[in-house]
Amino acid sequence: MFRRTGLLAIVCLGLCRLGAFAAVPAAPAGVVPIAVGAMAPAFTAREVDGGVFRFDPASLKQPTLLILYRGGWCPFCNAHLKDLRSVEPQIVALGYQVLFLSADRPEILYSSLKEKVDYHILSDASMAGARALGVAYRLDDATYQKYKSFGVDLEATSGEKHHELPVPALFIVDRGGVVRFRYFNADYRVRLPADKVLQAAQRALK
Repeated sequence: MFRRTGLLAIVCLGLCRLGAFAAVPAAPAGVVPIAVGAMAPAFTAREVDGGVFRFDPASLKQPTLLILYRGGWCPFCNAHLKDLRSVEPQIVALGYQVLFLSADRPEILYSSLKEKVDYHILSDASMAGARALGVAYRLDDATYQKYKSFGVDLEATSGEKHHELPVPALFIVDRGGVVRFRYFNADYRVRLPADKVLQAAQRALK
């Protein structure tokens, strides 16, 4: 009886994982981010030293700005992080916790960037955060190989074999854990300008 129950549990666990993997769309246009007004999801990410960071919307002490980007290898991500340097201190002064979630593994979170920043960057290489927020998508084999031909080996940069990336996105979560603002664009070249990010942070406090 124990062996049968144990086998059933393993099969169920495998099907659950397969279902979660299958739920990740195969193209950026297929993502469905969490809606404004919804409770933000809890998830874990990794600090640069490998330590676990838990984002728990039920116990936030301050509003939070979450910014998801593809990785230090992405020139458009570097440009956006550079642009945000002009407003990040002002957003922090408003009382926000500002967290950047990268698809890179912890060891290269800062060294992979072309820009020197002092942001609080977390590794979302597992895509736990991106999946929970509804912005993860999976690259097909042809696109993955195309990236490799350009010198971008996603398995090396993430330390994972899922071949997933986040659609670059931004979420504002209030102290009650509710999403008050979101921005995403399936075209990774299009980002929300820094001044618009600051305006959204200011409006979300009203």
